[in-house]
Amino acid sequence: MLLSTLMLVGGLVLLIFGSNWLVDGASDLARRLKISDIVVGLTIVSIGTSSPELIVNLIASYNGNTDIAIGNVVGSNIFNVLAILGVTAIVMPVTVKSNTTWKEIPFSFMAAIVIFFIANDALFNGYPVSEISRSDGLILLSFFAIFIAYTFALAIGHNFVPEVNYKKTTVLKSSLLILAGLVALFFGGRYLVLGAVDIALHFGMSESVVGLTIVAGGTSLPELFTSVIAALKKKADIAIGNVVGSNIFNIFLVLGVSATIKPLPFNTVNNFDITVMILSSFLMFIFVFTGEGRKIGRFEGGLFVAMYVVYLGFLLTGNHHILENIFH
Repeated sequence: MLLSTLMLVGGLVLLIFGSNWLVDGASDLARRLKISDIVVGLTIVSIGTSSPELIVNLIASYNGNTDIAIGNVVGSNIFNVLAILGVTAIVMPVTVKSNTTWKEIPFSFMAAIVIFFIANDALFNGYPVSEISRSDGLILLSFFAIFIAYTFALAIGHNFVPEVNYKKTTVLKSSLLILAGLVALFFGGRYLVLGAVDIALHFGMSESVVGLTIVAGGTSLPELFTSVIAALKKKADIAIGNVVGSNIFNIFLVLGVSATIKPLPFNTVNNFDITVMILSSFLMFIFVFTGEGRKIGRFEGGLFVAMYVVYLGFLLTGNHHILENIFH
């Protein structure tokens, strides 16, 4: 048990440091290419902070821990909106630009809807079992390609405003940071999955609940730190772009790659969590208009955090399995 805990904590530490190194190295290279903050937030920062989810999912699906793989993505997306965006808005209200309001946030909402439909083969097609198949994975990757094409178009059409106090680093240092980040993410993801599975078995918890809570929260820590720091530095574009971009990447890229490599059997009890993910994405859009100006304010942030506390309490009190018959 002690070894499992050390592996879990050590994995989390490696994931946090690895994602920070990857983001720092990639962001510096992006600035050299004169890419704007919103594009950096939607792509480079989102890829960097979503890389723990990708590594964890690849390892979990390869090892056959599919409940952790799916729970990690769904739980991370819920955590991103309710906990990360909630805390960020409490610290500093997040201004949301028109493009993000009408294009990127709806795209993340669509991603949540898509995963609900493709995962429920038994519900919609009458199949004996449900799974996210290889063909489903290719569909998700096709959506990811569309999103990447959109961000490239956004980068080309967006005026770059250089940072006044930005200190350049060498290409070698940036490359080494990226390499060190990737290595740390690989080993961090491996240790996190192994430790989490052992702890789940020890306490009699399901892999799904562990994926939705411990693994999802752990792999989303880079997003939390990144968004809060970005908000404090008055870089709202990076803060909101990081959350929205990460949610899109998690579904279309992380689940897409995972399912393409190995089909992911789907437990219908997770439909409740997908419903919460859809609701949180919808509220993210609605809350843009309820604050003062086009922003997600402290009150809305507080509501997000309160919703996450209720959701987490629901999972940890064992009520999650009560829903299995409802969604079957």
